[in-house]
Amino acid sequence: MTNEKQTYISDFGKHVGNDVTVKGWLYNRRSSGKIQFILVRDGTGIVQCVFQKGDIPDELYEELDHLPLESSIIINGIVREDKRAPGGYEMGLKSARTVNIAEEFPITKKDHGPGFLMEHRHLWLRSKKQHAILRIRSRLIKSIYDFFFDRGYTLADTPIITPAACEGTTTLFNVDYFGEPAYLAQSGQLYSEATAAAFGKVFCFGPTFRAEKSKTRRHLTEFWMVEPEVAYMELDGLCELAEEFLTTIVGDVVRDCVAELATLERDVELLKKIAPPFPRITYTEAVEMLREKGHEFEWGNDFGAPDETALSESFDKPLMVTNYPVDAKAFYMKRDAQDPRTALCLDVLATEGHGEIIGGSQREDDLTALRQRIKEHGLPEDAFKWYVDLRRFGSFPHSGFGLGLERALSWIAGVEHIRECIPFPRMLYKIYP
Repeated sequence: MTNEKQTYISDFGKHVGNDVTVKGWLYNRRSSGKIQFILVRDGTGIVQCVFQKGDIPDELYEELDHLPLESSIIINGIVREDKRAPGGYEMGLKSARTVNIAEEFPITKKDHGPGFLMEHRHLWLRSKKQHAILRIRSRLIKSIYDFFFDRGYTLADTPIITPAACEGTTTLFNVDYFGEPAYLAQSGQLYSEATAAAFGKVFCFGPTFRAEKSKTRRHLTEFWMVEPEVAYMELDGLCELAEEFLTTIVGDVVRDCVAELATLERDVELLKKIAPPFPRITYTEAVEMLREKGHEFEWGNDFGAPDETALSESFDKPLMVTNYPVDAKAFYMKRDAQDPRTALCLDVLATEGHGEIIGGSQREDDLTALRQRIKEHGLPEDAFKWYVDLRRFGSFPHSGFGLGLERALSWIAGVEHIRECIPFPRMLYKIYP
């Protein structure tokens, strides 16, 4: 039976009335009088298999009645349409064979604490909720690629091992690179600025690393980030790009992940409101909003999670905040000529208290100003020679942003903690499994 052609549960709509073989795992079982039901999952879906004594040999009936959950199993039967069944289809069981009898599964229906579940993350992924989250993640990744490829962007991969910091020196993971100091990449942005000069509009998408000693629901030490960079784009154009990007990827998930969002009990009506135009305010206006809400906040500080939540709760669309203080932002951000205290930068705060999901800026394109900023930030000038070269050989206005995949997924899927938004999370003091 192992050599029989496999039919995936997600394709059952094409096989109603047909004899099919499914290869998967025993997910659950129940009985109703003389009729037995087993639920089998194959990674693409769950099917309810119906049988009773007489339909199959007695010894097989007894075996299935006592088979431990998560045992590997191959089943054969007829596909039937049934709106009451999971996925809208069921299988009339004809035969089955056990491939592997599982030991007692450690994750049960009782409540388990997050520590236990994270220790068993390799098994927790099989649960309906975790499965739904990561299916949405997969769709979100496809949507991100489609968005940029459909608009003529070139994918230009950037290094994971770098010789210098991009987002500050306090959150670097050190690497011994054949006796020389190096670091895990905090961002691909600086390299994307170089490829934008070659290709006009580019993006990179991959893992990034921040050694932040934060134990919050919004932080991972390893996460995935997509970063577009566009030649001759200024801040207003960047805001429009971020707005169109978020509207598109949210719309794709709402359209294509109906079952997964239902499993997570996500209020999709809130997501359907994500459409242009997004509200836009400056950092200074945001500070005034916070003070009106009773927050004691000093101009010049960066916003923390409670501040971002307080700002976003007044809106049912993502909030765009521009022109943060220069001293609170990275060295590569261009100053606003109208207010040199601030940078031509953008943060996008998600609705429902999920915080910043996009951070971006217009880049400093003036050679003298960039050199001064590198010096002010105490960065090693030798490590940035190549980056400074970009201003020496045909400098141009350009802008870009970064979107953290897991934070975006947490918001779109309505997941409280970011640790559930990546298959195997890396957090402070958490590197197993």
